[in-house]
Amino acid sequence: MTSVVVVDDEALIREGLVAIVSAHAGLDVVGTAANGADAITEVNSKTPDVVLMDVRMPVLDGLDATRRITKSGARTKVLILTTVETDEVVFGALRAGASGFLLKSSPPEQLWQGITTIAAGEALVAPAVTRRLIERAITSGPAVSPATLTLTLRQRDVVLGVAQGLSNREIAAALFLSEHTIKGYVSEILTHLGLHARTQLVIAAYESGLVRPGGTSW
Repeated sequence: MTSVVVVDDEALIREGLVAIVSAHAGLDVVGTAANGADAITEVNSKTPDVVLMDVRMPVLDGLDATRRITKSGARTKVLILTTVETDEVVFGALRAGASGFLLKSSPPEQLWQGITTIAAGEALVAPAVTRRLIERAITSGPAVSPATLTLTLRQRDVVLGVAQGLSNREIAAALFLSEHTIKGYVSEILTHLGLHARTQLVIAAYESGLVRPGGTSW
C-alpha cells in the first residue's frame, strides 16, 4: 500500500483529490494539508511515500515546501500538481527536488500512475520538458562539478540512462544488470552528488556537461 498526503489550499480541490486517490485500491491517503507549512508537519508525522503538492498556497508555497522536504532527508517523494505547465513552475519544481509533476486536469488513471511511478523511485518528466531542460543547459553552458569527475564508468553509464529518461528496468536491461542493482547505483550517485531526486540528477547531468545532447547512447 502506498501512503499519500494531499496538499492544496482549496478545500474542494483537496477533497476531490482525496476521493480520486482513495478510489485506487493500492493507495491510502494518510493526511491532508492546506499550505506548505502544514504539509511539512504532515510529512514529519506520517512519513508518507508520496505528497501531492499544490504550488501556490498561503503561509509557505509548494516549491519551498518541496525543497525543505527533500533537503530534510525524508524518504517521501513529491509530485507537484499545477494548473499551468510553465517553465517557472516546471524548473522550479525540478530544482526543488520534486520527482515529477502533473496538471490538475489530468484524468484519475494518469494521477494514479504518477503516484505509483514516483513511489517506485522513478521520475515523471515529459519528453517535451526534457527537451526544454537540455536547451536551457546548452544556453548556460557546461560547468563541470568536481564531484561528477569522480564517478566510476559504470555510474556514468547509469547517469546516461537516467538522463535519457529510462526507467531502472530499462537501464538494467541495457547494462545486463538487475533492476535492484541499478536502483542501488542511482541511490549511490544521488548521495555522492548531494542530490535528493532523480529529476535533479537529470539537470546535473546536462548542466555539468557529463551528458551532452546528441551524445553517445546505448
